[in-house]
Amino acid sequence: ICMRLYLQLTQIGLVKGHIHDLICEHVETQYGNVHCTLTGSPKANRPVILTFHDVGLNHKSCFETLFNHVDMHEILRHLPVCHVEAPGQHEAAKTLPTAYIYPTMDQLSEALPAVLKHFGLRSVIGLGVGAGAYILARFALNHPDLVDGLVLININPNADGIMDTVANKITEWTHTLPDSVITHLFGKEEIQTNHDLIATYRHHITATMNQANVSQFFRSYNSRGALEVERPVPGGNINVRTLKCPTLLLVGDNSPAVEAVVDCNSKLNPTKTTLLKMADCGGLPQVDQPAKVIEAFKYFIQGMGYLSSASMTRLRSRTTSSSSVSSFDGPRSRAHTNDLQRGRTQSHGTEDKRGRSHTDVSMESISSSHQNISKTTEVAC
Repeated sequence: ICMRLYLQLTQIGLVKGHIHDLICEHVETQYGNVHCTLTGSPKANRPVILTFHDVGLNHKSCFETLFNHVDMHEILRHLPVCHVEAPGQHEAAKTLPTAYIYPTMDQLSEALPAVLKHFGLRSVIGLGVGAGAYILARFALNHPDLVDGLVLININPNADGIMDTVANKITEWTHTLPDSVITHLFGKEEIQTNHDLIATYRHHITATMNQANVSQFFRSYNSRGALEVERPVPGGNINVRTLKCPTLLLVGDNSPAVEAVVDCNSKLNPTKTTLLKMADCGGLPQVDQPAKVIEAFKYFIQGMGYLSSASMTRLRSRTTSSSSVSSFDGPRSRAHTNDLQRGRTQSHGTEDKRGRSHTDVSMESISSSHQNISKTTEVAC
């Protein structure tokens, strides 16, 4: 598997023939072995992009579409990538031993320092989806000195309530594991209309993933505790528990995680957080609309100072957006497409219920919002 990935990277010019540019290893941690794939050569003055997948996925099915996209190559020339897979979730994984107790979400986050130490990584920019987003957020809360930034897709910061727990139990009894995972990953509309995509991921779950191991990871995620983060209030307690690094929250407007992501945004530091709600997008934005995700990622990294404006390559379509703040001192975009206008209208309908006003801002606000601008930005593109 690793050699096949190496050959693919060589063909697209990301690896220049040196086998040490790709490392696939099982890293031993106190909570079991995690499978890691490191591409590129880490540098002392730059972070590494560290990814963590969602339930039912591995690093390939979760991130391959994103990282193989031509627009991603520019980022990969500047920053190495370390893909981390939870115990037993990699391709062709053997069934975990009966005596093995699957780690909790908190324990999986505490396994990550061992990964950084193993590869000699000083800091990371976390990119996580669903369960992986929760794990990376927990990691950043407990080890803020190791995390420069976070891109969290479909994060749910809350613990399941009693009704959710009962529903999960009933689902276990009445639905197959692939059905349960599909419902977790995709919204009802997407399941009913995008048959090819759903069939692809259903096949992946049944054919390439170890069902017993996936079930344990899923159960661990459903048993998670709340992140217990609190939004700092001006004039109040400045030492509240919150993410201290720049954070980009991403969710598709047809994702089952929309409400959870919006709730997470309301609990984070408004000076460091951007919420990007993507119009006409399903449960996996990095698969459904990789170009838009990459553009947001580029501006996010640029705002952190790791990608110069001179090296930025604009994508073919300019993204228009909508902000949750009443005013924003940044460039306004007037290039409205029908799809973007529809996404903005949907976002306004939701946000107006919370009594918020909106102004148009461009995608560059994702970059500038992480350059000490004391405002929360919510963008619908």
